[in-house]
Parts: sequence; C-alpha cells; structure tokens
Amino acid sequence: MTKTQIWISAARLRTLPLSVSGIITGSATAMGTGSFSIWVFLLALATTLGFQVLSNFANDYGDGIKGTDNRERIGPPRAMQSGLLTAGQLKKGIFVTAVLTLVLSCLLIYVAFKKENFALSFIFFLLGIAAIVSAVTYTVGKRAYGYRALGDLFVFIFFGLVGVMGSFFLYTQTLKGPVFLLAITIGFLSAAVLNLNNMRDRAADANAYKNTLVVVLGEANAKKYHYLLVGLAFLSAAVFIFSHSQDFFDLVPMVAFVPLGFHLMIVYKNTAPALLDPELKKVALSTFLFSILFFASQFF
Repeated sequence: MTKTQIWISAARLRTLPLSVSGIITGSATAMGTGSFSIWVFLLALATTLGFQVLSNFANDYGDGIKGTDNRERIGPPRAMQSGLLTAGQLKKGIFVTAVLTLVLSCLLIYVAFKKENFALSFIFFLLGIAAIVSAVTYTVGKRAYGYRALGDLFVFIFFGLVGVMGSFFLYTQTLKGPVFLLAITIGFLSAAVLNLNNMRDRAADANAYKNTLVVVLGEANAKKYHYLLVGLAFLSAAVFIFSHSQDFFDLVPMVAFVPLGFHLMIVYKNTAPALLDPELKKVALSTFLFSILFFASQFF
C-alpha cells in the first residue's frame, strides 16, 4: 500500500456517511423553513468530515497505545495495530487534521454569522473546540471517556443534538422544538451504531479493561438497549414526519426504517459477535438514507 492509501484506510471512509447524516437532516429542516445557504451546507459537511476523520485517527492511536487493538479484536484491522503507521505518525496526523478542521470551523462560523453576531460566533467556536477535544479524548488519555461507558452519550450529543440542531441554527439563528425530534432520531441511530460496534468487541474490550456501556450492561441488556435506541429513533422520526407531512412524498423518509426492522431480528437471534460487523454498515447506511430522503422531501 502507498502512504496515501494507508492514510485513507486509517480515515475509515465507511464511517463518513453516518457522520454527515445530522448535517444533512438539519440542513433539510432549515430548507423546509425557507432558510438555506449552499456555502453553509458545504462548509458544514467539510467540517463534520474533518471531525470524523480526526476521531478515527485518534481512536486508532488511543486504542493502539492502550493495547486494546490486539489479536482478539474482531473488526477491521487498524493502521497502528497492523504496523502501517507508527504512533508518532498518527500523532502528527491528529494534529494536522485538528488544525485543518478548526480552520474549516472558523470559515463556517464566519459565513453563517458574518461580523454581526460576535456572541454566536464565539459560542460556535467553543463548540468547535469541544468537538475537537471530544473527538480526541474518546480513546486518548488516562481519562478517555470511551473507556468509562460514556461514548454513547457523547455520540448522541455531537451526532444528534449538535449535528442536527446546530446546523439548523447556522441557517436560521433560531431553534424550534420539533427539530429536537429529528436530533433524537439521528442521535439514537448513531448511538446504535456505536452500540453494535461495542457488542461486537465486548469480550476483547473487557479483557483490555475498556469499559464500554456494553461491557457494563452485559450482552443481554446491551441487546435490549439496542432495541430501545432504534425504537425511539423510529418513534421520534414518525412523530415529526407525520405531524409535518402535507403529501405522500413527505412520508418517504420512513422507508429507511424498513431494513432496520430486519436488522433487529438479526441482532435478536445473534450468538456470534463477529457476525454483527455487517450490521454496523446496515444501521449507518439506513441513517444516511433517512437523511438523504428527508433532504429530498424538503427539496422537492
């Protein structure tokens, strides 16, 4: 593999569609109110992709340093685990990506608020800093929150609340209650992807003292928690869409939950954690599909 291919592999492209689902959903909601800017949309997407790639590099480094990525790990091999990148190279990658993402964040804030709203600009700048810190400290450091059963909460906050409601606010400078329902939808589905990842790696994580929520709950309760996440995501999406629908086309985004119904049946019957790996892609792509269909329903 060339160096470029190695870094692309470390960026874990399969995680990117899920990361932008909140931005697409929040932007679509703003479009439905008549507020939309293509530049805000593109910069928000670029910034979010930066945060996700930063998180992936940091996870590779953090789990590699702590020895969590070892032969017991079931998922795709990481760059540091495979010897493709050293700890030093990953640290440089983390730094460069953090700086580039911060620059994109500043451009996004400037385009959204201009010079008139210094207070809002400063608040969103702090949110950007918080997102960078959150992306890195998921697995890096002695107090890494991913090792303290807090990963699900942070994913819900940043993928759901910040992603959907934050992007909506960038267009409108207002927040409306119903948007919270869509933030819940994306947040819970994103947490479901992380939960699946942790269900797959439960034994290896427990042996490496990585106390994810799945390790704390145990296999049976982790499954129940997973059903709850997907069920509440469906309920919040249904309440929003059915209460705002004006024609049949507005209902189309709910199609994204059809594969999730089959997915829950597979999780219910599962007894081999390794077989959960393909289900991560199914939930992530279903979340992305929901955001795309919702965007299309608002656009047309």
